[in-house]
Amino acid sequence: MVEVLAPAGSYEAMTAAAAAGADAVYIGGSRFGARAYADNLDEQRMLEAIDYMHLHGKKLYLTVNTLLKERELEEDLYSYLLPYYREGLDAVIVQDFGVLSCIREWFPDLAVHASTQMTVTGAEGASFLERLGAVRVVPARELSLEEIASIRAHTNLEIETFVHGALCYCYSGQCLFSSILGGRSGNRGRCAQPCRLPYEVYEGRRRLNGRESQYVLSPKDMCTVELLPRIVQAGVTSLKIEGRMKKPEYTAGVVRIYRKYLDLYESHPEKFHVEQADMKELYALYNRDGFNKSYYQVHNGRDMMAMRNEKKAADGTDRKNVRDEKLFAQLKREFTDKKLKRFIIGSLRMRADEPMELSLSCGDIAVCCRGECPQPAQNRPLTAERVLEQMEKTGSTPFEFEHLDIQMEGDLFLPMQQLNTLRRRGLEQLEQVMLDVHRRRGVPHMPEPPVPDHTAEAAGDPVLYALTETLEQAEALLNHPDIRGIYISLAMFPRCVKNRREKLVSLLSRIRAAGKEAMAALAYMIRDGELKADEELILEARQAGCSAFLVRNLESFAVLERLGLAHLAVLDSSVYTWNNRSVRFWQSQGVLRTTVPAELNSREIAARENSGSELVIYGYLPLMVSAQCVKKNTDRCTHENARVFLKDRYGKKFAVQCCCDLCYNVIYNSLPYGLYRESEQVKALGCAAYRLNFTVEDAGTAVMAADAFAARYLRGSQKDFPEELTKGHYKRGVE
Repeated sequence: MVEVLAPAGSYEAMTAAAAAGADAVYIGGSRFGARAYADNLDEQRMLEAIDYMHLHGKKLYLTVNTLLKERELEEDLYSYLLPYYREGLDAVIVQDFGVLSCIREWFPDLAVHASTQMTVTGAEGASFLERLGAVRVVPARELSLEEIASIRAHTNLEIETFVHGALCYCYSGQCLFSSILGGRSGNRGRCAQPCRLPYEVYEGRRRLNGRESQYVLSPKDMCTVELLPRIVQAGVTSLKIEGRMKKPEYTAGVVRIYRKYLDLYESHPEKFHVEQADMKELYALYNRDGFNKSYYQVHNGRDMMAMRNEKKAADGTDRKNVRDEKLFAQLKREFTDKKLKRFIIGSLRMRADEPMELSLSCGDIAVCCRGECPQPAQNRPLTAERVLEQMEKTGSTPFEFEHLDIQMEGDLFLPMQQLNTLRRRGLEQLEQVMLDVHRRRGVPHMPEPPVPDHTAEAAGDPVLYALTETLEQAEALLNHPDIRGIYISLAMFPRCVKNRREKLVSLLSRIRAAGKEAMAALAYMIRDGELKADEELILEARQAGCSAFLVRNLESFAVLERLGLAHLAVLDSSVYTWNNRSVRFWQSQGVLRTTVPAELNSREIAARENSGSELVIYGYLPLMVSAQCVKKNTDRCTHENARVFLKDRYGKKFAVQCCCDLCYNVIYNSLPYGLYRESEQVKALGCAAYRLNFTVEDAGTAVMAADAFAARYLRGSQKDFPEELTKGHYKRGVE
């Protein structure tokens, strides 16, 4: 059966979703959820929520879909999850591989769902998660129906996809825009949504957008109710509605409509048709400048984008979003204020001088309890109708009788209070048994946290690597005396270029001839099957002496693993290792090195096991990786790896690189990140290597930066860096 999965940003939204027909809800507790500003539940309320959903035959999934810092993981996570685990929590949604490892170790029978924040983009990455014990995957929202079907065909995983609500511009989990600009990290549930702000777009000096198309990073909301048959046919098992920050009435209204059409498709597929009145209601509940049908049928496009803010009046002042108050009032009456009841079957047997027997059943669960003994009636005997009337008063309980059979032998008398007591005892017993089915009695043992291994921190002199995204950068640094190794981006050799393999092998060979390590950087984003065309290229690079492959996403790692090259994988900072459990997890997978995450501050990095990690000490940080294309949406697609830039309200300029081979954009920060004056403190962190990331720089700037950082880190130079740098999160970190 396909599941309707609803957002619950509050207890009230949860009950409204259940009343409207949701099969399950996903909800955040007081910590570790990707909606830190929702009305998240405290422990007692969460326990009540778990029981509520179970009593009504539904499920509750807890969001632990943020990245955890070392102390949070080792000191807080176990005690946070334990009461929910014992109460019968159905599943945990996770992003962090350290969290995944801990849950599999501490709570082996607790289902784990891989969050969309893991950026699962293909069947090989999904299969990797299945081997780790995940039972469900929420793939990237950017996947097509064909890509989703491929995951279903190659795994036994349940597949949960978003069908309605807001869309992020960036691949979820790959966005640092809010974090770097304002300190509010999407990876910690605190996104400030800078994507919803206006930007001017330029290619050189030519402006590509006008006042009517300034919201170039703001997608319309998605609405896919008309695509439900195709989504289900692709193998999706859970239809996920977005909106934990929205009101309960919104949740109920959307759930009601998706429930209606899923039921229609499953019962009478030949009659499936969405009525315009229901589409109109979805628009009235909420839409961001209209709807799109998400990425299920298209890769990207201007039609998916809001581009203009309909909430702004012509003079730029705020125009209040006019809500259909009549509709919201109706939804409040029907669902938000409704007390949901579970239908039960009952049988009451009454005989003189024998204890009454009340049998109750709900689904497969049945209980039987006894009460007082009725007496022979001296005058006015009880009638079956009177007994039935009294016994059906279920009041504030979660139950309502679908049928109650009254069996009475002879003329009987019994005080009504004794009937009330029997009814109350029977319903309480039924409720308890129904909850006990879900509860876990054992208390799993929490092992002692491993002792961090810092033995290799002081070993050897600093090693300086350079990442190059252009051929000019690589050529300029080829003979730099202080660069130990060079990563060359495979994007330098597009698939349309003749003799790309020969050119790649030639450059790798020249790097090795210069006495350096020759390494390759894979794409920022790989979708299902996209690396197949490059597998021979990767294998030839290895034969040519390529000693490492920089991996930016899970799908790329899974492909390398299949090729027998996992031991040469260097995980970039986008494959997150915030805590030592995640570091050790990836070490257990045999990777060569990891990269220190960009959102940790100096104290948090110091608490991390860094002896097998690279630390980026210079570079323009990638703020977003998007399937959308700024160039295409504001001008046209040229298939030429164009570079444009965004200009924000304060005049800051953000370079946007179009990666046309695999059709995605990378948006870089307006200033380069650099830990220049911090060199002595950085060297005390015990990292295996330091890396200079060259992306949008010209060759001259790359050489200048390499010279300056090499002098500072390797020879202790005290000269100032000649250009402005940002320290990113090195000093401040994120909440």
